[in-house]
Amino acid sequence: MTTINNGLVLKSINELLGEKFFIPAYQRGFRWTDQQVKDLLNDIWEFVNEPPEQEEGKEKPFYCLQPVVVKQYNKDQWEVIDGQQRLTTIFLILKNLENIIDGDKKNFKSIIFDTRKNSEQYLNNILEKDKDNNVDYYHIFNANLTINEWFKEKANNGYPNARVKFLSPFIENTKVIWYQVNDGSNAIDIFTRINIGKIPLTNSELIKALFLRTSNFRGYKADKGDKNNRIRLKQLQIASEWDKIENSLQDDQFWYFISNNTRKYATRIEYIFDLMKDKKDGNDQYFTFYKFNEEFESSKQGKKNPDIDGIWLKIKKYYLTFEEWYHARDLYHLIGFLISTGSSILYLKNNAESKTKTAFKDFLKEEISKIIACQINDLEYGNPMVKTILLLFNIQTILSNKKSNIRFPFDSFKKENWDIEHVRSQTDKTISGNSRRDWAADVLEFFTGKKEWEEQEKEIDLFEEPNKRIPFALLKIIDDEKIDDIEFESLYNEISIKFKEENEPENVVISNLTLLDAATNRSYKNAFFPIKRMTIIENDRNGTFVPICTKNVFLKSYSKKLDEVMYWNRNDADDYLSAIKETLSIYLPSQIEHDEQ
Repeated sequence: MTTINNGLVLKSINELLGEKFFIPAYQRGFRWTDQQVKDLLNDIWEFVNEPPEQEEGKEKPFYCLQPVVVKQYNKDQWEVIDGQQRLTTIFLILKNLENIIDGDKKNFKSIIFDTRKNSEQYLNNILEKDKDNNVDYYHIFNANLTINEWFKEKANNGYPNARVKFLSPFIENTKVIWYQVNDGSNAIDIFTRINIGKIPLTNSELIKALFLRTSNFRGYKADKGDKNNRIRLKQLQIASEWDKIENSLQDDQFWYFISNNTRKYATRIEYIFDLMKDKKDGNDQYFTFYKFNEEFESSKQGKKNPDIDGIWLKIKKYYLTFEEWYHARDLYHLIGFLISTGSSILYLKNNAESKTKTAFKDFLKEEISKIIACQINDLEYGNPMVKTILLLFNIQTILSNKKSNIRFPFDSFKKENWDIEHVRSQTDKTISGNSRRDWAADVLEFFTGKKEWEEQEKEIDLFEEPNKRIPFALLKIIDDEKIDDIEFESLYNEISIKFKEENEPENVVISNLTLLDAATNRSYKNAFFPIKRMTIIENDRNGTFVPICTKNVFLKSYSKKLDEVMYWNRNDADDYLSAIKETLSIYLPSQIEHDEQ
């Protein structure tokens, strides 16, 4: 038995022949379905018939299976922590090929099941008459039958020597990611982590093992002192720097600046690795690990060990580029906008490498101009460009204030699902069901300045008689089991006139829209302007982040006339639109020029 010092290697099926595997009691029996077995055979067959071209100076292409996690059980057995389904299927495939395998080793020496010892015997002597004796036999028999019939089908469809054609690529060029646990971890704990909740080994775990595997330091030269101690210090350095990068990426402000979080990562450093190897959505689950493994092998250049220092330095430089962007206020906002609206961070980084800082900043502004190339006046509710324009309006407002240290919170924008909302109420939307009570409660809070029902009643009692009618009508709507449709509509229209919102513009354009988080958005969708204003001011006072331009809208900071602070009219909307176009004029100067003409 060959002992592996630490971590992982890629092992061909041929290297597993003659090994003994022990399946502990905490694992279930073999349960792969016919389809899972066929999928594996078909994938390997596709590789057999259309193998990737071998690149000059690189290892011969191979088909890679998912990880097999093992721990040394005794001097000649491996305890299988994860991967027993794959190993058992490989055993059955080898069993169907053993008549044409040269040499003494034709299969694994054994697969021993801790609590199902007879299953080991059945694997070696699969009989149909015994298949119903227990559920393990049943699945083993069906899998073996599926394999046998798969080869027969290939023979009947123009491949009379299908087994021979399949054999060499299978045992020589099909490999498993062999992950050996040597750190004293409890096998059951590892099994639980991997299998409960279906958490597989991640690319980052496998890549980390490449960096920290002792065998990768065989040719490591020590300038002074003990070589083993120098190796340990180098491993500790990489592990420490790795943790610092991972910890910094756990800061959501940094993470959501460089990522839209469309892929879920158990460890966020894997995002950096995926970018470095340009992983696409359709690539294999372990694509990134394979690429790093290739880089480790190709970097040896005839030496015993790979260029660990060089590869690790590339990773650090890659990460440090993003960190530099994050701390540079201009770059943070320009790049943050582009990533938030779908630009590839890889595309931006590649351009950064070939430009000076000034040229790169100009490039970013040009990219933004391309994205928002539209006539702002014509944007109506429902057009996705509205959200893009309002996002940039908020970002550029912050960026334009050179003395401010405020930064746009891309983490809040992405996590809280910000969207667009009407500044005025949506009078074309029917309020129904419990939404009527919510609406009435908001209006009543506005009239009384109180949240609690008892305090509201006390406040209403202080009103002069003519002013009590509407508040009491609102209380009635809140209290009644069944709301009268005619009464509600009459009250709604009366309050709409009072708040001067009965004449909503026919086209809901960007001048009546603003950016807001989803929670606040849902709570006041049908509210009138002063109610929305009250909510925004209260949220801001309580520490809830309100987009700066949204707050400015409800404080009427863009309005040139402040005679009606509590109402939103057409003049306010026109002034707001002018402010948007003026702020974004560095990206769309032609719109200002057009307005002046």
